[in-house]
Amino acid sequence: MPTPTLHNEARKGDFARTVLMPGDPLRAKFIADTYLEDAKLVNNIRGKHGYTGTYKGKSVSVMGSGMGIPSIGIYSYELYNMYDVEQIIRVGSAGMINPALKVRDLVIAMSAYTNSNYGYQFGFSGTLAPCADYLLLRSAADLAEKMGVNTMVGAIFSTDAFYNAGDPLPALQKLGVLAVEMETFALYLNAARAGKKALTLLQISDDPFTGESLTPHEVRTSFTQMMEIALALA
Repeated sequence: MPTPTLHNEARKGDFARTVLMPGDPLRAKFIADTYLEDAKLVNNIRGKHGYTGTYKGKSVSVMGSGMGIPSIGIYSYELYNMYDVEQIIRVGSAGMINPALKVRDLVIAMSAYTNSNYGYQFGFSGTLAPCADYLLLRSAADLAEKMGVNTMVGAIFSTDAFYNAGDPLPALQKLGVLAVEMETFALYLNAARAGKKALTLLQISDDPFTGESLTPHEVRTSFTQMMEIALALA
């Protein structure tokens, strides 16, 4: 498939086999500036900063996905199918659903439920709950334990509507869902369809039930433990 694409000006070979993918492009820049050596900007179409550099001698890329299933659906599809990327690790923020979680705790997404129609293209009417790559998930959980990070592993909810008049969170809480975000369902489906690997790491940025929330700057720059776990998996 041809590169560059309409959404990505990088050429084949510009991305490493592992891509860290935050939603916020400025968090991608923060990761590149903070952790990568010799980081090179390989994409900036629509401000979706993409960088490739090295971390402890390994080639690693980081690129912003933007918000929502449609956006990460485009970028992860292209990375897997047009740029030969083997694994994408989403490093994102989420709202807590499980009351045992606190702001800044880590959630490792085993699977993703959704209210999105994204799965229809694969022949399923919203009944899919795609899963993470098990070896990536197990390695991330082991690293988090060694680092002493407060962590929960389980199902999350990828919503199409940030402001949802139906408020599904109480029902999801009763089902044991840990947190809510807006991207993982598409990432996990695209990885499964391409025969590639994916994992989502989320740090809790807010409590939708109480209104407690970190600032955008805190979310962008303070989730360093999650970033370091993801980089160790590269």
